[in-house]
Amino acid sequence: MTYAGAIIAGSLEYGETLSTVANPATGGSAGEVATADAAACERAIGAARTAFADWAATPDADRQAAVSRCADIIEEHAETLAQLLTAEQGKPLNGMGARFEVGGAAAWTRHTATLSLPVEYVQDDDDTHIAIHRRPLGVVAAITPWNWPLMIAIWQIMPAIRAGNTVVIKPSPFTPLTTLKLVELLQEALPPGVLNAVAGPDALGAILTSHPDVAKVCFTGSTATGRKVMASAAPTVKRLTLELGGNDAGIVLPDADPAAIAEGLFWGAFINNGQTCAALKRLFVHDSIYDAVCDALVAYAAAVKTGPGTDEDSMLGPLQNEMQFQKVVRLVDEARASGARILTGGSPTPGNGLFYPITLVADAKPGMALVDDEQFGPALPIIRYTDVDEAIAAANAVDVGLGGSIWSSDIARARDLALQLECGTAWVNKHGAIRPDTPFGGVKASGFGVEFGPHGLGEFLSLRVLHD
Repeated sequence: MTYAGAIIAGSLEYGETLSTVANPATGGSAGEVATADAAACERAIGAARTAFADWAATPDADRQAAVSRCADIIEEHAETLAQLLTAEQGKPLNGMGARFEVGGAAAWTRHTATLSLPVEYVQDDDDTHIAIHRRPLGVVAAITPWNWPLMIAIWQIMPAIRAGNTVVIKPSPFTPLTTLKLVELLQEALPPGVLNAVAGPDALGAILTSHPDVAKVCFTGSTATGRKVMASAAPTVKRLTLELGGNDAGIVLPDADPAAIAEGLFWGAFINNGQTCAALKRLFVHDSIYDAVCDALVAYAAAVKTGPGTDEDSMLGPLQNEMQFQKVVRLVDEARASGARILTGGSPTPGNGLFYPITLVADAKPGMALVDDEQFGPALPIIRYTDVDEAIAAANAVDVGLGGSIWSSDIARARDLALQLECGTAWVNKHGAIRPDTPFGGVKASGFGVEFGPHGLGEFLSLRVLHD
């Protein structure tokens, strides 16, 4: 099937260049996109700019109702979106896969509809009136990645339009199909031009990030690309929300119960096959329970099936693209050559798909690329430690800080230690849990700005202070 590469002011546009979207489970095609070009990108920005004034002036209750209707539409077409998501991204239909992602997208949309930031009064009496109003920014460019293409699209689109902005979204060239289908479906709930999409090469992203008619850029992706987005946006001083790379650490204290925490550790690391920014990517375990934790993880992993996402019993799928697949292969091979022990997995699965088995790597050490670099795949380095202060220092000794976790039976102590982690979100006895009512964002090179809840909504509004 061939998909329109642009959706502009409610109309589907088919570019002249066809691009095949790979199915990572088969090596075949998930579909074709008639990709957008620079001219289409300009038209999309123009359509969003034209629609902005009326949408910003739309009564708040009507915008709230439109976002709620968007949630209804996602639910009505949930299976279509899930099947398409599995075909292009590879994640399984079940478990924490495509149906989970679609359900989360609907739930996040519905919660976003309930958000509001009313006028705040600093002083309002006979002497002085000082009120803080909020106003939408204008056109928002949303640039989304390939790991959670539907969910992250929702995270960027919904607060933007709830706040009264208009949007041009550019999905990853690896996974454009579900986003394009989503934008097409949502036209029913939104006036023409409020939500537009362009799918095509990375050069379209550069147009969006530098364009004078774009007021804000939301970008989720690597730190390296985030730096380029910042540089491109600087001349026009755009607002930015950047959710960039992470290399999250989890620290298991000696009083933890290996059997009790194994499931949480496993899914903290391997949700979406490890292709999640806030997944657990470095596991520090105290020497006294190191072998027991390793054994518990190996036992749990043995019951988790990796296979094609269309198999109803698959719990993990392939890596999404060849570049990421080769990176995981290289990092595991280098760790093995440097003295690490492979407890399970460790070699690509034969066949046409980009399958790599669950891989647990013992005796990993800082200095190994698998530890120091974000692997973004199904390979977890497990690092032995004896002093918790040294473990926290090692956890913090990276230039990123998205998430981190402490695992212990002493909750009070775990909370104190978690607050020592240099990250935007710290968890106790869990990792990666996020909610639509709780802000989420990174520190250091993991980006800036937050998403979700009232704090996230505020990122799409400017303050206007009135004195009289």
